[in-house]
Amino acid sequence: MVSNPVHGLPLLPGMSFKDFTKTAFHRSQTLGYRNGYAIVRCPTVGIGGDRLQFNQLSQAELHELANKAPVLTYGQPKQAPPADFIPAHVAFDKKVFLESQGIELNPPEKMALDPYTELRKQPLRKYVTPSDFDQLKQFLTFDKQVLRFYAIWDDTDSMYGECRTYIIHYYLMDDTVEIREVHERNDGRDPFPLLMNRQRIPKVLVENAKNFPRCVLEISDQEVLEWYTAKDFIVGKSLTILGRTFFIYDCDPFTRRYYKDKFGITDLPRIDVSKQEPPPVKQELPPYNGYGLVEDSAQNCFALIPKAPKKDIIKMLANDNKVLRYLAALESPIPEDKDRRFVFSYFLSTDMISIFEPPVRNSGIIGGKYLGRTKVVKPNSTVDNPIYYGPSDFFIGAVIEVFGHRFIILDTDEYVLKYMESNAAQYSPEALASIQNHVRKREAPASESESKQTEKDPGVQELEALIDTIQKQLKDHSCKDNIRKAFQIYDKEASGYVDREMFFKICESLNIPIDDSLVKELIRMCSHGEGKINYYNFVRAFSN
Repeated sequence: MVSNPVHGLPLLPGMSFKDFTKTAFHRSQTLGYRNGYAIVRCPTVGIGGDRLQFNQLSQAELHELANKAPVLTYGQPKQAPPADFIPAHVAFDKKVFLESQGIELNPPEKMALDPYTELRKQPLRKYVTPSDFDQLKQFLTFDKQVLRFYAIWDDTDSMYGECRTYIIHYYLMDDTVEIREVHERNDGRDPFPLLMNRQRIPKVLVENAKNFPRCVLEISDQEVLEWYTAKDFIVGKSLTILGRTFFIYDCDPFTRRYYKDKFGITDLPRIDVSKQEPPPVKQELPPYNGYGLVEDSAQNCFALIPKAPKKDIIKMLANDNKVLRYLAALESPIPEDKDRRFVFSYFLSTDMISIFEPPVRNSGIIGGKYLGRTKVVKPNSTVDNPIYYGPSDFFIGAVIEVFGHRFIILDTDEYVLKYMESNAAQYSPEALASIQNHVRKREAPASESESKQTEKDPGVQELEALIDTIQKQLKDHSCKDNIRKAFQIYDKEASGYVDREMFFKICESLNIPIDDSLVKELIRMCSHGEGKINYYNFVRAFSN
C-alpha cells in the first residue's frame, strides 16, 4: 500500500484529502526551444507544482523502448496446441438439466424483455410527403421547362377593337403563367413586353371570394378552389384570363411532345386564324353632271381631297406640240349656219380637242374660241365607260358630234396626211383613201384656182406681192426659224390668231423690225377685227 506523501495516509478511497492551503494550480511548461528548434520536455511536476508519482524516463529511453521488438530477442512465440473439439451433442449426451443432483429448480419464468430489442421489432416508420406540397421535387424536375402557346385576343366586337396576337408561357416548375405581347414593325404601339407578369392564375374562386380586392391584395389558396394547370391550355380552346378571352391556335414542338407524353394528346394541329378580307365593294359613281371630264369628276368620289388623274408622261413627251387640224362645217337646219366654218385641233399629247371659228366680216356671228381644250365623248358611250374621239375618227366626210352639235370634216392640212401615212395601222383603209383622194383633187386644180382667185381678189394678189418683197428684203434675218414656234406656243387653241398685244410682245422678243414700212403694211393686212392678228400669213414673209 502506498501512503499519502502529504499526510502519511494510505492512498485509498476516503484516505486522501485536498490541501486547502494550496493556492497555485498552474500547469508546468513542457515546451521549449533548443538551438532554435522547438522540443517537448517530459513534465516532472503536475498541477500546482506537485511531483508526479511515476518513473521518469528520458526521451532516449522512450525512443529505445518504442523501437525495441521482443521478437528480435526471444524469437517467435510458440502457440499452445489447440484443445480437442468436442461437439455439444457429444459432450452433453444423456445428461438432463439438475434434478438428478438433488437440486430443485423453480418453475420456468418468462424472460425479461429488452426494451431496445422490442423497439427493433416494431416496423420502421415511413415518411411520405403529399405530392401537393412537394414543391422542391417539382422545381428540380421541371426547372427551365416552359410550355409556349400562341393565342389571339379578338376584341373587334367592341368600338375601336382589334384582333391582337400574344404568346402565353406556362412554367412547369411552379405552375405560373406569363403573357407577352407580340409587336410588329410600325404598329404604332408602345414597346411594352408583357401584358401580364408571371403569376399563378385562379380558375375557380370560393363563393365568398368573388368580392375579394384582388387589385390590392394577393390571392392565396384560401380564396381559390382550383388553379389553372397545364391540362387547361389546349390548342383550339379558349380560356379567360383577367377578363380577357384568349384563343390558343398553336404551340411549339416541345409543348406538343409534353402533351403527348403527359396526357397522351397527339392531335394538336395549328389552326388558321387569319381573317380573309371581305370582297371589295364596287364603288358606284354618281351620274355625270356634264361639267368637266368624267375622270376629274370621279376623283371626288375616290378621296376626300381629290387629286388630278394620272397622265401618260411618255405619250405627252413623244407627242408634244403635235396637232392635227381639220376644217369642218356645222350640220344645222338654220340657213345662217351653212357658211360657218370651224377649225378642229386634235392634240396628240392629251387626246383633247379644241374648236375655233375664224371670224368673218359682216357675217353677224362673233368668231373666236368655240370650244376649249377637252376630251369629247362619243354619242354611243356610257358614263361608266366613256369612249372618247381619237385620231382614227377624223377623216374627210366623217361626222363628229360635240355636245349635241354635229360637224362634218371638209378638209385637213398636210401634216395630217403625213401622220396618217406614218401611222396607217390606226386608220381604216376608207379613211386613208378619203384623205388621199381629197389631196389629189386639191392639188390638181391648184394652179387654176390660184390664178382665178388672184384675178377675182385683188387683195390676195397685193398680199402675195408684199410677202415676196419682205422675203427678199429680210432673207438674212437671224430669228426667222423661231417665229412660227413662238406664235404657236401662245396660240393654245391652234386657231392661227393671237391677240394684238401679245403679237407685238412676241415681235419685240424676236427683234422683228415692226417699224419698217413694209412690215407695218403686212401687219395691217393680217389684222382682224376684235384686236386679233392672223400670224399664218405674217410668218410666211419670214420663211424661205
